[in-house]
Amino acid sequence: MTATPTLPTAVREPLTRRRRLSHPAAFAGIAAILVAFTAASSAPSPLYVVYQQLWHFSAVTLTVVFAVYVVGLIGALLVLGALSDHVGRRPVLVAAIALEAVALVLFLTAGDIGVLLAARFLQGIATGAALTTLGAALVDLNPPHAPGRAGLINSIVPPAGLALGSLGTGALVQFAPGPTHLVFALLLAGMVIAAGVVLLMPETATRRPGGAASLVPRLGVPARLRADVLALVPVIVASWALGGLYLSLGPSVAVGVFGLGNHLIGGLVVTLLCGTGAVTAFALRGHPTPRVLTLAGALLTLGTAVALAGVQSDVVTLAGVGTVLAGVGFGASALASFGTLARLADPHERGELLAVALTIAYVAFSLPAVVAGLAATSFGLHATALVYGAVVVLLGGAALVAQRVRRS
Repeated sequence: MTATPTLPTAVREPLTRRRRLSHPAAFAGIAAILVAFTAASSAPSPLYVVYQQLWHFSAVTLTVVFAVYVVGLIGALLVLGALSDHVGRRPVLVAAIALEAVALVLFLTAGDIGVLLAARFLQGIATGAALTTLGAALVDLNPPHAPGRAGLINSIVPPAGLALGSLGTGALVQFAPGPTHLVFALLLAGMVIAAGVVLLMPETATRRPGGAASLVPRLGVPARLRADVLALVPVIVASWALGGLYLSLGPSVAVGVFGLGNHLIGGLVVTLLCGTGAVTAFALRGHPTPRVLTLAGALLTLGTAVALAGVQSDVVTLAGVGTVLAGVGFGASALASFGTLARLADPHERGELLAVALTIAYVAFSLPAVVAGLAATSFGLHATALVYGAVVVLLGGAALVAQRVRRS
């Protein structure tokens, strides 16, 4: 019986390293996975109207579908936000991708509201676990010659992914067969590819003890960063509250207020806001942060006010112009806020600090939208959209004041 030949350690280690992606390739792969997760999160938005027609549920039920996603997402941010700082980025990402795949299978097979609720809840957990880990991995892999690139990607990709998911789904629902199935099949294939990328990427976080303790829900900001984070809260809340309105009720407002029944237009409503935001974040990447924050507050306020005028006067062009202006503010807010946090955090703080920022963002994204969905049943979409938009205008003004106070 002959012994199985083994390679010397000095040979085995280079072979192992060669199986891993290079840092630039891993950085690009992580950015692509972030696009996939954010696109998947907005994909159901244009389908809500279709599901309502198929299963005949009320606006209140629609709001519950939206709410369970956010409950799962925020729960994951609170419980799992710092886990990758202890156990590594790759294990958390593999688990998040697997759970997202389960959710997508449920979307594919959904035949009633119960399965849809389960799918959306699991998708929320998967997205919450993935977002902080992906954001932290981007900062870990940031190329030394471009120190601000990870912050830029973390700012651009979420609105770009939301826009892509909504517009793509709207187009598939309008023009492709299987409107409630095809998009989820494509996303499921994307998750299989994402799993392959994660398995090949290098681990970027050093394992350290405390993984189990990190699962206890907590939101902590280092004392040295609290003033900076507090100054960013109003603009984060204003921008994501507006995003919540568009993703939850935007397609319904297009149909119910303006009479635009084309599903592609329903997706375009979200894309006007989020796509403009992504382009803006890229265009302003070299501008000073204080100036970008001022622009964010000003255009969130102005754009929302113009969009409200369009809703009130039933002029769809005016509402569209207001949405684009607000989208510029949305993108400027994402660039300045998440870019600042990525730059300020030390390596062992990245996962937890991004979890804090994302928790603030998604609470602002969800709670007002849930209240708006309930209000729409009693007071109608028109009145609800006007009141919601007025609140965003006030929040945009508060963001301007907060930045002025911080600078002084």
